Amino acid sequence: MHIIGTFYVPLHRKTKTTEMGRILAIDYGLKRTGLAVTDELHIIAHELTTVETPRLLSFLKDYCQKETVERFVVGEAKHLNNTPAESARIIEPFVHQLSTTFPSIPIARIDERFSSKMAFQSMIDSGMKKKQRQDKAAIDSISATIMLQDYMQQSQHTSK
Repeated sequence: MHIIGTFYVPLHRKTKTTEMGRILAIDYGLKRTGLAVTDELHIIAHELTTVETPRLLSFLKDYCQKETVERFVVGEAKHLNNTPAESARIIEPFVHQLSTTFPSIPIARIDERFSSKMAFQSMIDSGMKKKQRQDKAAIDSISATIMLQDYMQQSQHTSK
């Protein structure tokens, strides 16, 4: 696997003859939710957008009508000792609502402990100015991208 920018690109990938849907990652927050998505071949993860959380399900319904979504990946908030973090109390009801709204789309969970810190560091590494790094919406969508990259990397290792 090579790292190009902030995206992981597998060197060898099995091709599938059936059309694949996108994998959509959700970094759920009380006010804003960051979203990231793969291409149809699951090679590249990129930021999609940040949505105000009250509008999230409506946005996802519209998006899923336009694009085929194969799977949702939702962050799982944990403390360093692996116990659920306080924010898990707001994420779990959302995950239930997501599974009820989209019963045919599976939901994978991924540890999101360090995604915000990694997102902020990637903003620094990419040369973003201090004022740009204060944009919390950008941090949320980059965090979702990092979660999605982690999920893709873990999936690649488990499929070998």
